[in-house]
Amino acid sequence: MNIMIIAGEPSGDLHGARLAKALKERRPEIRLSGMGGPQMHSAGVNLIFGPTKLSTIGFLEAFKSIQVLRKVMLKIANAIRQQKPDAVVFIDYPGFNMRLARMVKAEDIPMVYYFSPSAWAWGKSRAEKVAHTVTKIASVFPFEAEVYQQAGADVTFVGHPLLDIVKPSMPPKAVRESLGLSPDELVVGLLPGSRRQEIETLFPDMLQAAKLIKEKVPKARFILPRAGSIDTESIQKRLDSVGVEVLLVEGRTYDVISVSQAVIAASGTVTLEAAVLGTPMVIIYKVATSTYLLAKMLIRIPHVGLPNIILGRMAMPEYLQHDVKPEIIAKDIICMLTDQAYVTSLKADLAEVVKRLGNPGAVGRTADLVLAVAENNRLRKQV
Repeated sequence: MNIMIIAGEPSGDLHGARLAKALKERRPEIRLSGMGGPQMHSAGVNLIFGPTKLSTIGFLEAFKSIQVLRKVMLKIANAIRQQKPDAVVFIDYPGFNMRLARMVKAEDIPMVYYFSPSAWAWGKSRAEKVAHTVTKIASVFPFEAEVYQQAGADVTFVGHPLLDIVKPSMPPKAVRESLGLSPDELVVGLLPGSRRQEIETLFPDMLQAAKLIKEKVPKARFILPRAGSIDTESIQKRLDSVGVEVLLVEGRTYDVISVSQAVIAASGTVTLEAAVLGTPMVIIYKVATSTYLLAKMLIRIPHVGLPNIILGRMAMPEYLQHDVKPEIIAKDIICMLTDQAYVTSLKADLAEVVKRLGNPGAVGRTADLVLAVAENNRLRKQV
């Protein structure tokens, strides 16, 4: 059996690698190929192209590498036509993957979308486009499954794999000791994201907020777990320009979140990771002004932070664009460090978020779904 997996960002590389491992556990003889990064390669996927450094954000930002992406898309499409895999799995990266899916739809190869386009944010028309293009959707959110079902898609709610992935490497006390934290220090995690653009637009505000927090809460300690896709030099340059101490650690994001009383997080998957670990957060995000204005016209939901989207209300404070101000961020974090009643309420909200993510075992259920789709395709060809 031959399965192709297409992922285009570090998060997709992680989920693609875990899916590849689950597929190989079930079918050791399976052949896996596709597009991804080092984690997928280590999991046994033969990479046709590794594009994780090309990841872009937003509408206009994407044009900066559109010619490169176009060439890659044609290369992957040709590989699909030549290999004729039993199934293709698309993971996130909708701007690229949906175009690729439409290019190869005529090949009559079943296509599964895992971490499908956010139709719940963009409206019914986008859900219908996905439903008419791919064969099956493995949905990670229950509300997402409902939107796609209403659009006529063949969709299965598999649950969210973060429930299996998000685990600290050791108990909180051991984590604190390994990081050199004293028992009375109040930890604030700084999570600016894994893209260079996020470091440029969000990290300076985080650092200024940290400075204000330290003035009001002297016991506050700030930790930044560096994402592997961000070079240390660009981080250190900004740390040196701000008069507040920040402990820089390599990776260990889950360890840092697990011992943080609160985190300042870029909107994205990391907000769900913090939710799984029960850590209150302030969610922030910025994009190009033109991108923001266009998105504001098109996006159909009132919130951008995933915990808030899942709950359908503003539970965690979130700020966008010009509302991302150090003094506002600092005020919220100070409340999280000093107001126990507020913290208790936030933790109850986070527990509800986790409950709505389904049960553990999402990757295994997705692997079973992919294999079933591929097997049905093989049987159909034999008839």
